[in-house]
Amino acid sequence: MTLPLEGIRVLSLAQQYPGPFATLVMADLGAEVILVERPPEGDPARMQPDFHAALNRSKRSVALDLKTTAGRDALRSLIATADVLMEGFRPGTMDGLGFGYNDVAAINPRCVYVSISGFGQHGPYRDRPAHDLSYQAISGLLFRQAETGRIEPLPELAIGDMTAAMFALTGCLSALLERTKTNKGRHVDVSMTDGLVSWMAASLSPLMNGGPPGLAQINAEPGYGIYRCADGRLLSLSIAYEDWFWKPLCGLLEMPDVAHATHDERVQREAELRKRIGQAISGLPRAEWAALLDGAGIPWGDVNTLDEVVDDPHFRARGMFTQAMDADGRRRWHVAQPLIFDGVRSGPASGVPVVGEDNVALLQRQS
Repeated sequence: MTLPLEGIRVLSLAQQYPGPFATLVMADLGAEVILVERPPEGDPARMQPDFHAALNRSKRSVALDLKTTAGRDALRSLIATADVLMEGFRPGTMDGLGFGYNDVAAINPRCVYVSISGFGQHGPYRDRPAHDLSYQAISGLLFRQAETGRIEPLPELAIGDMTAAMFALTGCLSALLERTKTNKGRHVDVSMTDGLVSWMAASLSPLMNGGPPGLAQINAEPGYGIYRCADGRLLSLSIAYEDWFWKPLCGLLEMPDVAHATHDERVQREAELRKRIGQAISGLPRAEWAALLDGAGIPWGDVNTLDEVVDDPHFRARGMFTQAMDADGRRRWHVAQPLIFDGVRSGPASGVPVVGEDNVALLQRQS
């Protein structure tokens, strides 16, 4: 099968998480992704081998010391053939190395240049160091903690990193599409915090226009929450506001007196109704609720452990887990990319490269 991004060459100088995830998707979709790494250790994420491997299958690697003339010359030769350069350094770092956007555009005007940083290429926080937790905090994702003063457990997912990865991918593909008309690249400025603020639009926009945060009513719906079953396992109910889901739930839980309560009425009686739902759910083990909830057509889901996700029959049937062989001969399991084209899920084409394994093949070919 021909993949959508075949023929696209991507140089990745973006390390750690956002850039590697964005280029992982591109590699699975057929792009040739070349990791430009510092010798001898490479991407600092290689210090966590399993984490690094999860994000860097199907890629190639060259090891270049950009503080040397030979390293810079080698990178220029690769830039001349590249469709995309993605970097994840602090603003100004690439300019200092002689590979800022204007430098790259002078070598290859068609190259799309994607910069990923915490706070973007300009603004008061541009040079502030931070990681994902601080991006989530400043962008409002932790607003409940700010309002209540409670210090909750840390978020389990690096949402700022993942948001940046998806916006980097979106910006990159948009610029490549535009290039088919203009024959010129673009500089795409991806800010992790801007991405998170944009994901908060449903809460922030109503607030800025004099209303309550947009998701407040959904979160106050008693049919929207996590409940404990008789066996101690958890399940989620996800009735956002729909009366047509609430009525069969009440029938199932033997709560006929509130079956016709509207969403607004349910929100007003939230504490009472959550308690009644919790008491009812606690009467049966989760496996029994699964059949009952599915039979009644009520939106719900298991609250899975990571082991349960890996063993989930739906994800297995969907082909979400697959294997590829690393350069050292190890067969490693990977989470597949989620896009399916014409019924086929692409990638991974290969496993994880060792640092610099493609120096000879790629750099001799350029010379």
